Amino acid sequence: MNGSKSSKIRVLLVDDSQLFREVAAKLISHDDRIEVIATAGDPYEARDKIIEYKPDVMVLDIEMPKMNGIRFLEQLIPQFPLPVVICSSTPLNAFAALEAGAVDYVCKPHITSSDELNAFASELIVRIKSANAATTVRAGSVVYNVMHRNPLKTAKNSRIIAIGGSTGATEAVPRILCGFNADTPPVVVVVHMPENFTAIYAQRLRQQFPELDIMEAKHGEYLHNGSVAIAAGKRHLKVYKDENGYFITSLAGKKVSGHCPSVDVMFESVAACGKKDALAVLLTGMGSDGANGLKMIKDAGGYTVVQDEESCVVYGMPKVALEKGAACRQVQLDSIAETLLRKIKE
Repeated sequence: MNGSKSSKIRVLLVDDSQLFREVAAKLISHDDRIEVIATAGDPYEARDKIIEYKPDVMVLDIEMPKMNGIRFLEQLIPQFPLPVVICSSTPLNAFAALEAGAVDYVCKPHITSSDELNAFASELIVRIKSANAATTVRAGSVVYNVMHRNPLKTAKNSRIIAIGGSTGATEAVPRILCGFNADTPPVVVVVHMPENFTAIYAQRLRQQFPELDIMEAKHGEYLHNGSVAIAAGKRHLKVYKDENGYFITSLAGKKVSGHCPSVDVMFESVAACGKKDALAVLLTGMGSDGANGLKMIKDAGGYTVVQDEESCVVYGMPKVALEKGAACRQVQLDSIAETLLRKIKE
């Protein structure tokens, strides 16, 4: 969560001038609510520092080597929603940066006196505190929830379970969840449903299984044991992993394999970050969405299951996956949870 009155605001300072980084860090650290946890000289270094230190706020210059600040923001915000204060001497650049996802702007001065330097530091401190209070960031027309950078609960192990399906899957998913509990590895679910239906579906499941933390996927949310993230309608769900565990993104995008959200998109991301620790299930549904992604998980060393024909409402997606050699096993619906948990214990 964002910094509170009782905790320091953790700041990453990014500027290509080492002198500016040192001076600015010293000045803003005089405030007892601010801690400069790291500095960086270019966007590539900054991205590594974001992953390593999980700052609450980033102060960013525009003109930098390797990649300018605006391009960096365009790539950064969709993946790591983070309050950013732009520090630039060019207003036109600042407006472009705000459009790209920055939340505030402060003019970098041409320092001619100590009074001017102190005035700049005071303004930057105010902007940092204001940015720290942000709960959302906007890039263009898209609004992102600010990522929880210091999650209270993370996965107790490295496993993750991914479930995908279509026609008949809304009824199939609860029959799997009934075998799970608060110690089950984090679960991500993609079912082809219209926008707005997914929130209602997640709410219904939450009432049915109060021991699980079931939610409609929220951009930047970390997952933990016992959590179940349901992909939002018209938004692709992707899974990533850092030192704190698995986290998800939920972004609008073009249809993939005929759908948004797409099971293939979710499975492919799970294959990339979960590898041998991933377990995946492809349920009943028409078409072929999920078959290619399931094969990627299997090829990465993960454990893959498809629902058997007899228990499927439509034996389309599982059949295509089976034909592609994407499944380790074909399992009857009511035995899937037990099969997964047995594999995890192994």
